[in-house]
Amino acid sequence: MLDHIDEHHRSHRAGWLRAAVLGANDGIVSIAGLVVGVAAAGASSSALLASGLAGTVAGAMSMAAGEYVSVQSQADTEQADLAMERRALERSPEAELRELAGIYQQRGLEPALAMQVARQLTAHDALGSHARDELGITESLRARPLQAALASAGAFAVGAVIPLLAVVLLPVHQVSSVTSAVTIAGLALTGGWAAHMGGAPVWRGALRVSFWGALALVASSAIGRLFPLAGGGG
Repeated sequence: MLDHIDEHHRSHRAGWLRAAVLGANDGIVSIAGLVVGVAAAGASSSALLASGLAGTVAGAMSMAAGEYVSVQSQADTEQADLAMERRALERSPEAELRELAGIYQQRGLEPALAMQVARQLTAHDALGSHARDELGITESLRARPLQAALASAGAFAVGAVIPLLAVVLLPVHQVSSVTSAVTIAGLALTGGWAAHMGGAPVWRGALRVSFWGALALVASSAIGRLFPLAGGGG
C-alpha cells in the first residue's frame, strides 16, 4: 500500500496573492511617499492627513479598477479561447481527439497510449481536457477579476495605514523620518511574507521590496524640498 504524501501546493494562491502583494506594497510606498514629500515641502499636520487620506481613497479605487480591467481582459481572452475550442469539438471531434493525443505524445507517451488517454479524457470532459492541456487554462489559475480587485484595493488600504498612523500620532517634524523607517520595515515584512507564501527565500523578497521602497521615499523627499510651501509646518 502506497503512503499518502501530503503536499501543500501554492499555485491556487497566485491570483489573489499577486493582487494583494501589489496592493499592499503600492499602498505603503505611494502613501508614505506622498506623506514624506508633502512633509518635506513644509505642510501642516492637517494638510498631511488630508493628503494621505485622499491618496488612500484614490489609490485604493485606482488599484481596484486597474486590477479588475486587467484581469477581466484575461478572463475575456480565456472565455473566447474556450468558446473557440467548444465549437471545434462540436465540428471536428476526431481532429480534436488526434490533436489531444498529439499533445500527450509530445510529452512522452507512446502513440497508442496517448490515443487511449486522449479518448478516456475526452469521454470524461472533452472541453476541460483541451482547456488544461492545449490552452493551459486550469481552474486554480483561472482569471477572477472581482477577487483580484477586492484583494488589491483592500491590501492598498491596509498598507496605507502605516504612514497614516505616523501622521496622526506624531508631531509634524517627526513624520518624515519615522514614516520612512516604519515604511521600510513594513515593506520588508510584506516582501518577506509574500516570498514565504510563494515558497521563495524570505530574505530575498524582503530585500528587493525594501530597496525600491527606499528609492521611492528618497525621490519623494527630494521633490518636496524642491517646492517648499510658503507658511507651511506647525
